[in-house]
Amino acid sequence: MDLPNDWIALLALVFILGAKHGLDADHLATIDGLTRYNLRVAPARARWCGSLFSLGHGVIVMLIALGVGLVSTKWQVPEWMEDLGTWISIGFLTLLGILNLRAVLTARADHMVATIGIKAGLWRRLQATSHPLAIAAVGSLFALSFDTMSQAALFAVTATRHGGVTHALALGLTFTIGMLLADGANGLWIARLLRRADHRARIASRVMGLMVAAISLSVAAFGLARWLRADISQWYEGKEPLIGAGVIALLTASFVAGNWLARTQRLTGVETAST
Repeated sequence: MDLPNDWIALLALVFILGAKHGLDADHLATIDGLTRYNLRVAPARARWCGSLFSLGHGVIVMLIALGVGLVSTKWQVPEWMEDLGTWISIGFLTLLGILNLRAVLTARADHMVATIGIKAGLWRRLQATSHPLAIAAVGSLFALSFDTMSQAALFAVTATRHGGVTHALALGLTFTIGMLLADGANGLWIARLLRRADHRARIASRVMGLMVAAISLSVAAFGLARWLRADISQWYEGKEPLIGAGVIALLTASFVAGNWLARTQRLTGVETAST
């Protein structure tokens, strides 16, 4: 991925990447699990699970940015890293899309649909925690992955060339703020849905599950097209902020659409019953 040289544009891009990263299926699934558990054992803390998870995740991003910033004058990101990252991303996104689509299609009518994540499924036991530091520690563990580390390393190298270690830390903080806003909003939304656990919440969870599946499969297909076609890859250069903002907008729209559809069906049901 070629990052822009302009500092303001770079900050905007990294902020959007952070928000987009916060809407990753593994983040959504893990925050869902943490929130469900805390609603049973520590209800007052449930709404903050997304924010605490994101803060722990952000600490690792900041440390990576600092470490890479200190050594980047003597180290170059290997060219093969981008290709490897692309194929890992395509594989995981395809699997996540299929799993979330299956979750929606096979869910019982009286159950809410929980977002499916790869790492969230492997580390499900870690979601049974209620201490704030433990929730943050779960977020830190999730940051120890190839996609997070390579992304943080890449913009840290760019920032260091742009102005030094301070700039690398500034980008790490910007990424964390974007991710914190997305994860925090997701935690609040999930806590609200789970507290309701009614017909409206079940419909909203299905709309969200379908949107996560659709976006995962679409981004995987676009990533494959970029790798196979040089003209598509060239067209994409410089459009990362628009694509990232588009993903965020689609997921936000799914929240709104799910709630609207649920409200419409509920009102229709009430009118039918009264008739």
